Amino acid sequence: MDEKLYLPLSIVFSALVLAGTIFFVGADVSSKMTGLATALGSIELGSGSGSDSGGNLAPEPTPQQPTPSAVIDMQELADDDPAKGSTDAPVTIIEFSDFQCPFCGRFYDQALSQIQSEYIDTGKVKLIYRDFPLSSIHPEAQPAAEAAECANEQGKFWEMHNKIFENQDSMSAASYKQWAAELGLNTTQFNSCLDTSKYEGEVLADFSDGSNAGVSGTPTFFINGQKIVGAQPFSSFKAVIDAELS
Repeated sequence: MDEKLYLPLSIVFSALVLAGTIFFVGADVSSKMTGLATALGSIELGSGSGSDSGGNLAPEPTPQQPTPSAVIDMQELADDDPAKGSTDAPVTIIEFSDFQCPFCGRFYDQALSQIQSEYIDTGKVKLIYRDFPLSSIHPEAQPAAEAAECANEQGKFWEMHNKIFENQDSMSAASYKQWAAELGLNTTQFNSCLDTSKYEGEVLADFSDGSNAGVSGTPTFFINGQKIVGAQPFSSFKAVIDAELS
């Protein structure tokens, strides 16, 4: 080969090899970075149960298929706790909840009013509220539950229930006493009830019954024996209730 052509051709060949190497290495690195980003994204955005059990949970619940709870005796589990709805309602929902739990607050804000208007007010569903205070992470859960029980003593459980969930950022003994006054309760009776922890045992009994029924986080619901965990959207409750009514 003519020496005058050899050098330029060598330079061109070397440039082509170098370009190919950069392309393939770059593609491989890009692929690995994309895979890493996807993995990190799935960790951060992965769906959780929408319930509070003291762990790191995802911020949004995902619709969930209910699980049969054949060993649950709904009549026994209902106990004598506060209830709303017709005593003859064909569907019973037992809710285990924590007044300081953000997911319980989400259920109250986003699903309860629809269940109330569509099913409770029409005599199709009876809702029973039971306490499951996660005191290790929610220090006001037990006192708030006792405050609601003290209000129940004067026939104002649901009014206090609503007050607490609508004011989760200002829960305290002073607040419960103020809300009792706003609700027209006998404040002397209420304050004494709260200060002496009159219903501490009742709240702890609810917690024990929930634990025995398999409750480990809040909110947890039993709908005619079917278990739903977390602040699920109204559509999840509607699907189960409608199936029970059909």
